[in-house]
Amino acid sequence: MTADVSDEGTVRVDTWIWSVRLTKTRSQAASACRAGHVRVNGDRVKPAHAVRSGDEVRVFHAGRERVVVVSKTVRKRVGPPVAVQCYVDNSPPPPPREFVAPVAIRDRGAGRPTKRDRREMERLQGGGGGPVR
Repeated sequence: MTADVSDEGTVRVDTWIWSVRLTKTRSQAASACRAGHVRVNGDRVKPAHAVRSGDEVRVFHAGRERVVVVSKTVRKRVGPPVAVQCYVDNSPPPPPREFVAPVAIRDRGAGRPTKRDRREMERLQGGGGGPVR
């Protein structure tokens, strides 16, 4: 491996999260720490908190929680193949993407929809288009 990856020693949690590509930028990692979205061994941490091999890091980012165990500390950003070797991913599987119903598209110049057309579009979109009383 390179000189930037080691099995012992400590490194800042925001730097490590960015280095192993859990966030796109280091400032995003630091912001997540300040907002309380990063936990090390169950405790909320500041960006300068030191992590070492064996620590469990939980990151809530982009609508998903990532649970990783640090296996190697990294000081500089590394490529994806090396980054995967620096942690053990215990994250739950991502939630399935919701099925998006096709939107009813009217032809251009078709004019104003009739009441029947409008109710058909509302039915397709799943709207509660019942009568108002």
